[in-house]
Amino acid sequence: MEREKLGTRLGFILLSAGCAIGIGNVWKFPYLVGQNGGGVFVLVYLFFLLVLGIPVMTMEFATGRAAAKSPVKMYQKLTPEKKGWQIHGVACLVGNVILMMFYTTVAGWMLLFFVKTAAGTFEGADPEAVGAAFNNMLGDPVQMMIAMAVIVIVGFFVCSLGLQGGIEKVTKVMMILLLVIMVVLAVNSIFLPGGKEGLSFYLLPDLGRMRAVGMKDVVLAAMNQAFFTLSLGIGSMAIFGSYIGKEHSLLGESINVALLDTFVAIVSGLIIFPACFAYGVEPGAGPGLIFVTLPNIFNHMPLGRLWGSLFFVFMTFAAFSTVIAVFENIMACIMDLTGWNRTKTGLFCTATMLILSLPCLLGFNVLSSITPMGEGTGIMDLEDFIVSNILLPGGSLVFVLYCTQRFGWGWESFQEEANMGRGAKIAGWMRPYMTYLLPLIVFAVMCVNLL
Repeated sequence: MEREKLGTRLGFILLSAGCAIGIGNVWKFPYLVGQNGGGVFVLVYLFFLLVLGIPVMTMEFATGRAAAKSPVKMYQKLTPEKKGWQIHGVACLVGNVILMMFYTTVAGWMLLFFVKTAAGTFEGADPEAVGAAFNNMLGDPVQMMIAMAVIVIVGFFVCSLGLQGGIEKVTKVMMILLLVIMVVLAVNSIFLPGGKEGLSFYLLPDLGRMRAVGMKDVVLAAMNQAFFTLSLGIGSMAIFGSYIGKEHSLLGESINVALLDTFVAIVSGLIIFPACFAYGVEPGAGPGLIFVTLPNIFNHMPLGRLWGSLFFVFMTFAAFSTVIAVFENIMACIMDLTGWNRTKTGLFCTATMLILSLPCLLGFNVLSSITPMGEGTGIMDLEDFIVSNILLPGGSLVFVLYCTQRFGWGWESFQEEANMGRGAKIAGWMRPYMTYLLPLIVFAVMCVNLL
């Protein structure tokens, strides 16, 4: 059966960026900036994105395009005689599944908060009432199950419609709307009274703030975020590489995806920081920033219900773009393993994911007594730890070694595939860095995150 292909280059870039652009960009990036001294953190982050994220992404794209298979069959196609690498193909499928076991719940939260904001639930509510609304949602398994089920069913339905007719078409519309909504929200925030102080904090590097936090902590946080923001290591990018032609070189495509991913992260800060400073809110407020702090800010804004609704539509799109991309990876792996068509695979994956998403969801209420990582933790924390601290960095290390070492695919094969087509090329002078230093950095990131 002939491999499906994406219809346009724009579709490929938006799909790959949609996978990378998720809640981590919009939610985690701004509060990391807030906690790590503002503008200096942004500069350090961009440096590590360039030297860490883009090379690993290029390797994922190259293996996917060369094999024209999903991760579970990719290594078998490229180096059939080297069977050990094929274990990572299975790990990619497992990683995508575990990621969606908790990500579908969080995407459901975004959907619920959009509905609540649009319905005017928070209008006139004091800060305690807004905080209580989030805690009440976590304590209501039925409400969360409905939202999670909508995300799962719609996500796999879009994937079952096909690559061009479903995934590419829906993602294009959703990503373009996401970018437009972001710009509108950012312009509104920037012109709030008192918003200029937020912009200064966010965009002007201040070495004094960096020293106050601790230079080592700022560098580690920036390295981590640059590494994880692109969803590397579990084949999420390799699958889209398998759907594209040879017209454009892959380093250039990786730069395009990273730029779009970074644009969304930066503009998220332009939305959040001026609003925080305008209303006297702590910008490093952490995870509660989205679900407790921001609804309170929108509550006090002129036309707050409109801006709040737009914000949570944007958050839902950001989460759902990742859901669709990862669901496609899961479906492609299952189709390669079973030979089923898209419809049968979609039905199987929908039923399976609805069941597998339940432990995380129930971990906030019915199963809240289970604390796998110590007091105050839940099932989501364990699932997130496995993906973020083990499978993403570990998988990225596998891709780097596979593409640069003779016992893998090898540098020559990788460079030839990556450089095929028009655009930026992997140059010979990059080989020592990517072969020797890059794997050490990725391994160090993994070790730091396991400590």
